[in-house]
Amino acid sequence: MTRRLIGFVSAFVVAMGGALVVAAPAQAATPAIEITKVYYDSPGVDNRSNASLNAEYVKLTNRRARTINLKNWTLRDKANHVYKFTGNVKLAKGKSLVIRTGKGTNTASTRYWGSGNYVWNNTGDTAYLRNASGKLIDKCAWTKKGKGYTTC
Repeated sequence: MTRRLIGFVSAFVVAMGGALVVAAPAQAATPAIEITKVYYDSPGVDNRSNASLNAEYVKLTNRRARTINLKNWTLRDKANHVYKFTGNVKLAKGKSLVIRTGKGTNTASTRYWGSGNYVWNNTGDTAYLRNASGKLIDKCAWTKKGKGYTTC
C-alpha cells in the first residue's frame, strides 16, 4: 500500500509539474523589444565622419502585439555609454527602430545618439536595453570583429 501511495504521489507531482510548465505563456520568454542587429563596425575607414558614425547602429524590433512607448528607456554598452529615449518614442507592433551613433534628425524609424565618437567596439562589446524602471529587457553580445555586424 505504501509503495502504491508513493507511486501515485510521484506520478501526481510529475503530472502537475509538467502542467505548470505547459501553462506558462509563450510570450513570457520573448522580450517586448528585442535587439535584432548591431552594426558595430561601419564600412570603410573609421574617420569619425558623421556618415561613418551613422553607419554604426543598433536595430530594435517590437515583438509584442501592441505599441510600446520607449520613453526613458536606455541603450548602453559595456563602457556605460548611454542613449536615453526622451519624449514619447512609440514603437508599433512588428516595427523596428534604428539608433544611429552620429547626428541627424530623429524620425519614427530612426533615432540619433548624437555622438562624435564610435560607441560599439569592433573587437567585442554588449548592447543592453533597459526599460524606464531600469529592468534589463534584452542584450546582445559579440566577441570579435567579423562581418562588422551581428544579428541577435
